[in-house]
Amino acid sequence: MVRRPLAAGAACLLVAVCVGLVQAHGNHAHVPSPEVSKAPVDARLWLHIGLEATAWAVLFPLAMVLGLVRHKLHAPLSAAAIGLSLFAYLFGQHHGGRQFRHTVHGTFSSLLFVALLTQLACGVYLKLHLTWSRERTVRPIVLGVHGVLGRAFPVLGWTQMVFGIATLQSWCNGGHLGQCLAHYIMGSAFAAYSVILLIMMKCAVEWLRRRGWAQEYLDSWVILLWGIVNTFTEHQGGPWTHKDLQHTLMGVLWWTGGALGVWLSRHGRRSVVPATIIFLTGWAMSAHNQALAISTHIHAMFGYALMAGGVCRIVEICFVLRDQPSGTTGETDRGAWFPTHLFQYLPPFLLVVGGILFMSATDEEMRWADSRGVDFATWAMIDLSVAFLLFLWMNVLIDTYVGYGGRYGLAGAPASEEAPTWVYEPVRDTTQPQEPTAAPEPPRESIALQSYEPPATHVLENDDPFDDEHRQDRAVAL
Repeated sequence: MVRRPLAAGAACLLVAVCVGLVQAHGNHAHVPSPEVSKAPVDARLWLHIGLEATAWAVLFPLAMVLGLVRHKLHAPLSAAAIGLSLFAYLFGQHHGGRQFRHTVHGTFSSLLFVALLTQLACGVYLKLHLTWSRERTVRPIVLGVHGVLGRAFPVLGWTQMVFGIATLQSWCNGGHLGQCLAHYIMGSAFAAYSVILLIMMKCAVEWLRRRGWAQEYLDSWVILLWGIVNTFTEHQGGPWTHKDLQHTLMGVLWWTGGALGVWLSRHGRRSVVPATIIFLTGWAMSAHNQALAISTHIHAMFGYALMAGGVCRIVEICFVLRDQPSGTTGETDRGAWFPTHLFQYLPPFLLVVGGILFMSATDEEMRWADSRGVDFATWAMIDLSVAFLLFLWMNVLIDTYVGYGGRYGLAGAPASEEAPTWVYEPVRDTTQPQEPTAAPEPPRESIALQSYEPPATHVLENDDPFDDEHRQDRAVAL
């Protein structure tokens, strides 16, 4: 009886929040004047940025991990993240100082607004544990939507934060959009690849083994498909430039090398082809001349990071793991279900470094830094600091998932030699009448058996007369 008023109250609260936030959304169709678009950022906008970054970069990823391990803090942390994000949304719509025209950041915020309310409604429904006629049909659907949105929130939050940085600085407009997409997508892909390598190293060894796959088999397929897309999308018409030619040939390099990697890594065999492609990509980027000196240096550092990551990956496969799957050798790590080597952390970290460097190397970003007298070493140290912080947060989230046993507990972990073996007694049903059992028979006395020793001579004696007669018969016949 109490749950129905709670459900009605939650529904009314959702409607009120929707109406208030829709009214606060305002009109983004106006184009601000140049003076207003270059005005300083006021405190309310900085508060919006700080609160949204806290919600989407910290709270939502942690809530996702706690939800996967069925932790009791998942619901309150998710509610706090949603409330904080919706509260910060108001500051983003009503602020003074610098004003912005309508961008993809505003459009994407509307989509996130709908996703937040949907996630909130699903969470409230699941928490109420309603009992009605269609509960068995509706609850699995709501649970599936809730799970998909929860897993997608870290990716959506990362995307929105990238859009927010570009909007704050008025970047990626007009003819710069294509370059921004190339840098942001490729840099984010390297960071995502780092997350995948960490997950596979720490808690997905059995997942690969059950399917008979090697990590390089999946990597090669991604490289192959990505190369096909790049081959036909880098040139957007008009005369060919050296950048168009380089980027198109980079796509050709990826799909040809990816096809080779798919073939060589079949049946669970390790391969160095994906690492070689990463190394060659870094080599090409290190020689990618730019209009500004700072841009040339940052692109070179991006290339060096990829080259180092490719070399470290080859060393890991060939010499550290000795062509064996990850998790078969190494030392036990409290942050992983399977044995690991310290050297295995280098390739994913260098991929994060390369991804952050590439995301910060667009023409507009480089011109902005150069106009303020920032040299490439200072810019690179900023990128490296961000990479260290991001790699730390990746490991914290994965170690939290591993530490709480994962989604299915420790079922995916290898059996421990120290695990106790329990012997359970069968439980008898006391409600049924028990038949009287006969008294156990006393143990019978064992009969002592005398040891049997075979006779010293053969049964037919040592000299068998049959053999002599048989020899004589054969001699007569001959």
